[in-house]
Amino acid sequence: MDRFLLVARLRRSTAVLASPLLERGLLAVTTAALTGGGVAHFLDADGIAELFWGLGTVAAVIPAVGWVLVALRRGHAGVDLIAVLALGGTLAVGEYLAGVLIALMLATGRTLEGAAQRRASHDLHALLAHAPRSARRRTGDGVVRVPLSEITAGDALVVGPGEVVPVDGRVESTEAVLDESVLTGEPLQVTRQRGEGARSGAVNAGGAFDLRATAIEQDSTYAGIVRLAQQAGAESAPVVRLADRYAAWFLPLALATAALAWLVSGSAVRAVAVLVVATPCPLLLAAPVAVVSGLSRASRRGVVVRDGGALENLGRARTLLLDKTGTLTVGRPCVLDVVAAPGHVPAEVLRVAASLDQLSPHVLAQAIVDAARTRRLELSAPTEVTEEPGRGASGVVEGHRVFIGRDDPTRARPNWAKAVGNRALLDGASVAWLTVDERLTGAVLLRDALRRDAPHAVRRLRSAGIERLVMLTGDRAATAQEVAAVLGLDGVRAELGPADKVAAVRGEREHAVTVMVGDGVNDAPALAAADIGVAMGARGTTASSEAADIVLTTDRVDRLADAVVIAQRSRRIAVQSALGGMLLSLGAMAAAALGLIQPAAGALLQEGIDVAVILNALRALRADHAGPGVLAPATEALIHRFATEHEDLQDVLQAVRDAADRLSGVPGPTALASVEEAHRLLTERLLPHEYAEEHQLYPALAPALGGPESTVTMSRAHTEIGRLSRRIATHLQLARTNGGLAPEQLDDLRSCLYGLNTVLRLHFTQEEESYFSLAP
Repeated sequence: MDRFLLVARLRRSTAVLASPLLERGLLAVTTAALTGGGVAHFLDADGIAELFWGLGTVAAVIPAVGWVLVALRRGHAGVDLIAVLALGGTLAVGEYLAGVLIALMLATGRTLEGAAQRRASHDLHALLAHAPRSARRRTGDGVVRVPLSEITAGDALVVGPGEVVPVDGRVESTEAVLDESVLTGEPLQVTRQRGEGARSGAVNAGGAFDLRATAIEQDSTYAGIVRLAQQAGAESAPVVRLADRYAAWFLPLALATAALAWLVSGSAVRAVAVLVVATPCPLLLAAPVAVVSGLSRASRRGVVVRDGGALENLGRARTLLLDKTGTLTVGRPCVLDVVAAPGHVPAEVLRVAASLDQLSPHVLAQAIVDAARTRRLELSAPTEVTEEPGRGASGVVEGHRVFIGRDDPTRARPNWAKAVGNRALLDGASVAWLTVDERLTGAVLLRDALRRDAPHAVRRLRSAGIERLVMLTGDRAATAQEVAAVLGLDGVRAELGPADKVAAVRGEREHAVTVMVGDGVNDAPALAAADIGVAMGARGTTASSEAADIVLTTDRVDRLADAVVIAQRSRRIAVQSALGGMLLSLGAMAAAALGLIQPAAGALLQEGIDVAVILNALRALRADHAGPGVLAPATEALIHRFATEHEDLQDVLQAVRDAADRLSGVPGPTALASVEEAHRLLTERLLPHEYAEEHQLYPALAPALGGPESTVTMSRAHTEIGRLSRRIATHLQLARTNGGLAPEQLDDLRSCLYGLNTVLRLHFTQEEESYFSLAP
């Protein structure tokens, strides 16, 4: 029993020593002692001055000894050991001023380091908050709610709309519409048919359905995720302080020098003087100051780093693992394209679909409405709206019976609709079909789009020294491969569950310091298992943020590249300051060993060294001028303006593509009218936009990009867009002269339209990645 009491007392003592209150209290006491002694000395009250200084020194000895004992118990002798020996030496030889100066430096270093490296706890409150506590079980007397612990395999359960699936089970109803984003990170809802499995943690996005339990609470998917996060977090070893790594050789050198000075001279004062100037204040102060400065600078860029150890580690990282959905992609469906049946136009298809979807809470419906509003389409008020979960919505729009959602797979589709289905398969997109008065009228393709800043972030991460970039995702392999190819990643692993991601992280950690970036609950175990976990905290779940070492508070993945650069620079400055300060201390140690420096003078000299290294460490607060230039507010405003115009011009690009498609059929009056409409949109909207970019945006960007030559490639694209537009205009003039399109015009005109559509899409993408991503 005594043994257990002793262990408990030791743990309580360790907690007290690690308390920030003790560090701040010691700093206040030593500052007051030094100041009080200084005032007394100025008033010629030397006895009182010595008393103040002595008390300040004694006040530091007790906690300093405790810190050393804690470090020794963990298996390493830190920089505090020299400080303790120096404090004891000054007390032994009566050099109280030197002692209180060392005490002040020790207290300052501990306070700064505590602020830089005190980790926030990785509690899993959000994971546990999402976990269901009870379930509705079907019995002979009806449906009753029971605690989750009472559920056994084989129980018949009912999952209501919006409820979390309580345990793993098998769908007993016709179908169940589930939001599994909390498990897979994928934003699109899935439909599970009768007999298919449903995992705990998924949310019922449709109507109530019956579920046959196949596992108890502890054996279900969501409980496994919680356990994985706990186990992975427990594996993470504490980061060894940068200062302690250098102390490994500085400490024995200082002790040997002090012992040699005492042995040769026979003077204990010389040994104390050596210890005083050897007090590793450059380590105690410079490294924490540089790290804290780096943390401050990172926070200004929207990057919250939980402790100094994470910042140090990030500066050494060489492998980066990224989740796809919500990290490299926007994390929600966006309209990829709108296709209209012959005789209809895409803008009208989108307008009608969005008019009906205004009242739907479905994630795809919201994406369609957002796209219509972005294009400034005037929506109508629907009536008689009903929604069938998992299939779609129907209602009356402007007197017509309209349906938007999943098409009946048994219905015979026309050729244009078959082409839409093929394209959806190739692009990894979902399709919302529009029928008006029972006739298939159009389709809206939706896909989780790539983040605009993702390519820019990948390039910057590589330039910052990240050697290996790999995507880990629960999405399908084909979709993941396409995203990885666009970004130029080194590898991709798809269709992974939380356990698979943890295994992948552990495998990469064996070869290099590894960073994992994610945003969902399903990413929390992998974030905790990595050397550095990074959470997309702007829209990501609280669980992923709490399991991470770094949280990006802005919804931009390129801020991680900023954090890597800041971490590398802060670590470099910390090393420079520590090594420079130690070299100066070595020179002072040699002088003290020869009797040229007394303890008090040595303490003052050490203070001068401290000031020099601290000023150098504070350089970490300043921006690295080698990085990208800072944009003027007017330039940022221009970027936002033209980015908005890109969204508005999507219907122009679609009109060009639609005109080219119509020329592929029978090139009659309808095809010619489509070309005329596309040309009108080009002339009235797109070409003025390109002209304004060339003469307003590009000159404003040139200073930040290194000069006007940086935009030459984009300017060349403007020239090609203008050339193709003029060529289309010439074809239209010939058609008016000849009374219609001549057969010999068709190939070249079709080539111009398809080519213009391709050039515009590529040009828009390049501008968005290279220029628009620069603005916050």
